[in-house]
Amino acid sequence: MLLSRVADKLFWGARYLERADGTARLVRSFTEVIIDLPVGLTTSWAPLLAVAGGREAFDVTHARDDESAIVRSLVADASDPSSVVGSVAAARENLRTTREVLPREAWQAVNDLHLYASSNVGGGVDRRSRARFLSRVMGECQRVDGVLSACMSRDEAYELWRLGQAIERADMSTRVLGVRAAALLAGGSGDHDAVQWMGVLRSVSALQMYQRSHRGPIDGAGIVRFLLYDERFPRSVAGCAKRMRSALERLPHTSRTTPALDALDAELARAGELTARSDGAVASGEALDEAMDRVQVALAAVSGRITSTFVAAVRAADDTAVGTVAVTEVGAEASR
Repeated sequence: MLLSRVADKLFWGARYLERADGTARLVRSFTEVIIDLPVGLTTSWAPLLAVAGGREAFDVTHARDDESAIVRSLVADASDPSSVVGSVAAARENLRTTREVLPREAWQAVNDLHLYASSNVGGGVDRRSRARFLSRVMGECQRVDGVLSACMSRDEAYELWRLGQAIERADMSTRVLGVRAAALLAGGSGDHDAVQWMGVLRSVSALQMYQRSHRGPIDGAGIVRFLLYDERFPRSVAGCAKRMRSALERLPHTSRTTPALDALDAELARAGELTARSDGAVASGEALDEAMDRVQVALAAVSGRITSTFVAAVRAADDTAVGTVAVTEVGAEASR
């Protein structure tokens, strides 16, 4: 039996930890792209805000959108649950009360990460130490994932963790495609496009796996198809959707969650029309951006259905009959 309170904390603990990992990858890869581009080439850091979805909030509190201000907002703002430090703190707070279902080593890794991030936050902003700080965050997140993969029983708690991780991971991939990939497609071919497309792949740690599956030069349309549909790659949107379906099939009330997953699959299939051209190209950057917006809405619907099924109040008779995920405490955190 898994209390809804614990289910809620596990689901959001996984999402926040994955968000910290994804944002760290994004900032590190964008920094690497800036370093690789010629010094005289003018490049804005604003796309990072667009990917993270924090442009409006940033403009309210910041007069300038230079590198220092944007990186500080995305990495070091402890009051923002979408920043690296804020996400780590939120993950720790969620998982602090679920230690009875998590392997001890996983909780220790999360706690160590929180202590490191909060004590060395300045290192994530300074370009000279940024890569070291962000790599440490990514490494600790991978450490947690490895402990859970090796030591956690494949029960309801594990499946809820997988769900939170997969939803957040798919969301980040769609944001990278809808902002960075779409901007490159809209801008046409340029002298340094290969470097920037490699940056897109590095944003989700996909460069090496893409090169293994696609022999030849970097191809924008091929990258879009890979990050959307290659189920063998665990950070592709289709790969995450497959993982969600697998997890939900192992949980009760499958009939309640299946429609949302079917709607997500439908949006992915609809987005596939953009890559079905005879010349192998993607229709347009604007069309890709709109398609990713629709996929993100479908992902939010899946998340909402999970919350309403396993956290919000449902009929007591159903919970008694299932006897696995018992809804006894209600309510998700207001900040989510």
